[in-house]
Amino acid sequence: MDEELGATFGKALREARARRGLTQVEVAAMLDIHPMVYSRMERGRMLPRVSSLRKVAMVLRTSTDELLGLAREARPGAKKESPLLRRLMTLSEDLDEEKLKALVVMASALGR
Repeated sequence: MDEELGATFGKALREARARRGLTQVEVAAMLDIHPMVYSRMERGRMLPRVSSLRKVAMVLRTSTDELLGLAREARPGAKKESPLLRRLMTLSEDLDEEKLKALVVMASALGR
């Protein structure tokens, strides 16, 4: 295995997971793999197959280019979301329409 690629991939994987506000165990469950396997990928000790790479990128909502260190740097001045906001957005994705509307009402009330 290419150690430099492994380190690049692992770092990009950790950053993408952090942006989504997820734990390693949560991502591993979403990928249907053992948490230790996912941990090895984040530590740069293992690279996934191409089909798995695509699934990882989809779960973490990032590009394979970013995971492989081929993407351009983020735009200067781009707004960075807080970890709590990212976590709330991740949790809200699994809500049905009725619960999502209730969350919007609660957030509106808290914002007053």
